[in-house]
Amino acid sequence: MRLGFVLSSLVTVLVIAYVIFSLYIPQQDLGGVEILGEELLLPLPRKITVVTVEEAILLRKSIREWRDAPITVEQLSMILWASQGVVEDVDGWLRRAAPSAGATYPLEVYVVIGEGGVSLGDGSYIEAGVYKYDYVRHSLKLIKRGDLRNDLWRATLRQDWVREAPVSLVICAVYERTTWRYGERGVRYVHIEVGHVGQNIYLMSTALGLGTVAIGAFHDDEVARIVDARRDERPLYVFPVGVPLRPHKTDFRELQELYSRLRR
Repeated sequence: MRLGFVLSSLVTVLVIAYVIFSLYIPQQDLGGVEILGEELLLPLPRKITVVTVEEAILLRKSIREWRDAPITVEQLSMILWASQGVVEDVDGWLRRAAPSAGATYPLEVYVVIGEGGVSLGDGSYIEAGVYKYDYVRHSLKLIKRGDLRNDLWRATLRQDWVREAPVSLVICAVYERTTWRYGERGVRYVHIEVGHVGQNIYLMSTALGLGTVAIGAFHDDEVARIVDARRDERPLYVFPVGVPLRPHKTDFRELQELYSRLRR
């Protein structure tokens, strides 16, 4: 009887320990979202569009007017993955979605999320604030709380599409990661690389039915302050992203007719 009591007590202790452990160590969910303190694990990348590369290139267009609607966390996940996400592990070297001179990868991506800007799919939203993308963990790490879109709007010379978009990506460069190897020519390589990333953002946004526009006109120091960039991180690009008010529509038949006219 005493042995039964001991076993029963042991089972009770194990059950309590399991419940407490579960509260502090979230169970892995490879397909969804997890919030670990001030880090948000994004849904893992997967094929979610039916748009071909050819169609994405044809439909790509700078969009500056948005519907009053959020984007989804899965859409944000895919855009961030296309910008700087991992595509392959080559003996410990994590190759990313955009090419980089000498695999020096000088770019860092911040995300400015407005109130109600990114839907989690259950009626809730990612907390408004500034986040930094962690390409290794495919996650967002909270940098600042609060809706800072008005601040970013002022810093980008009051371009309304920044204030009105639910989300903006801010791409910064750490030039020294590339210039230590290539000298001053490394500056050119960094600028080439940010162009690669920008096109990836355009094409992925287009494939997802979203819109974006590349912005290079802004006060560098103000943008850096808003996202709390490190001293060696210099802003190069801002990409507001949202649901287009008027989606761009065309097809290859129209393109072929255009070329026929141009060839006459």
